[in-house]
Amino acid sequence: MKIAFHTLGCKVNQYETEAMKEQFTAAGHEIVGEEDFADAYVINTCTVTHMADRKSRQYIRKMKRVNPESIVAVTGCYAQVSPEEVRKVEGVNVVAGTGEKQNLLRYIEEFYEERQPQCHIKAYEDLTEYISDGIITSMETRTRAYIKIQEGCNRFCSYCIIPYARGKVRSRNLDEIIEEAKGLIENGFKEIILSGINTALYGEDLGYGGIEPLIRKLDALEGDFRIRLSSLEPTVINAEYVKGLLQYKKLCPHLHLSIQSGADNVLKLMNRKYDRQEYLDIVKVLKEHDPLYGITTDIISGFPGETEEDFADSLDIIDRVGFCKVHAFKYSVRKGTPAEKMKQVPGDIKNARAQKLNEKAEEDALRFFDLCRGAVRRVLFEETAGDGYVTGYTDNYIKTYVPGDESMLNRFYDVKLTDRFKDGMKGEIANG
Repeated sequence: MKIAFHTLGCKVNQYETEAMKEQFTAAGHEIVGEEDFADAYVINTCTVTHMADRKSRQYIRKMKRVNPESIVAVTGCYAQVSPEEVRKVEGVNVVAGTGEKQNLLRYIEEFYEERQPQCHIKAYEDLTEYISDGIITSMETRTRAYIKIQEGCNRFCSYCIIPYARGKVRSRNLDEIIEEAKGLIENGFKEIILSGINTALYGEDLGYGGIEPLIRKLDALEGDFRIRLSSLEPTVINAEYVKGLLQYKKLCPHLHLSIQSGADNVLKLMNRKYDRQEYLDIVKVLKEHDPLYGITTDIISGFPGETEEDFADSLDIIDRVGFCKVHAFKYSVRKGTPAEKMKQVPGDIKNARAQKLNEKAEEDALRFFDLCRGAVRRVLFEETAGDGYVTGYTDNYIKTYVPGDESMLNRFYDVKLTDRFKDGMKGEIANG
């Protein structure tokens, strides 16, 4: 069969799609583009918001229109949390939850032979064992590769449905991760991005005492590559924990450290299990190590119970930290979470706060760019950007443009950052 994939959502989904592609290819099927005519279309869904659910339904219908006779298979978090809703979408033939992705090939082949609808969902209580996706050897991008290191989350933030979609914390075997990383490095990948549903919880169930033993083994691997953490949750780590990570030379000086709110009152309502000062203590350690350490974050405005004073604390913490990027979100009700039952902030107030938050986030990014002007940072170039430029990211996560051509792609260069440019900074090669 010809199989097309469409992926929504997080880096873990992107990794799992690649694993499914390699599984399907090994079985003799041909992978084609999502706009192409295919025998089967696989939609790997997200359910972090109702908007994500809607986008998933839109793609299901879109792919069915390309070939009305095709098999449409839906997997991922939306399929896990709302299987009956997914089954009702016209054109869906196969539904497989997050604990059944590894079996999706078999379910599609069974439908191809028998034409009987398939729906396979493991209950949350049964999502207790890490099931390997296998060893992937490639990614669509030829420069950066995601490696999934763990599954599940047990933190249960009051706004989040994902623990119910992904189950309990399960960590991947460390040796298998190292084997996969070695293969990807040998295949030419220059950046290894460690991803998971809550990467800070890696090893908790295996007695590793956290992610540090994994970083140590990866850092010791031979080759010219770097390691990037997709995120660490301050619900799990603290300032002392972070100090232990700063010794590793191949680990990028960049962390996605999600705060969600700058107000202690709101953090309690969110069930985040840390306070504002604890977050700032982590930031202090990072900035003392490297004043230009890149910190990205997520902040929600308009969470239930958020007052004007609370919102002002969120704006204030942006100024205090000096993030290189803030992902600003307006709170939206997620059915089935504790926050759904809390007193909601009126829509017009949420909208006004979201606008202010986005403006503050933009100001902060530009301020960080200005701080980095004149600095020399290591850049991995990933693609051509038109007008004679190539682009890639610095170690501290600034999108950087320099004059160049395809010969520079998938190579590291030391770059002097010179000025703001497009959605990042312009630079000039510092090492010829």
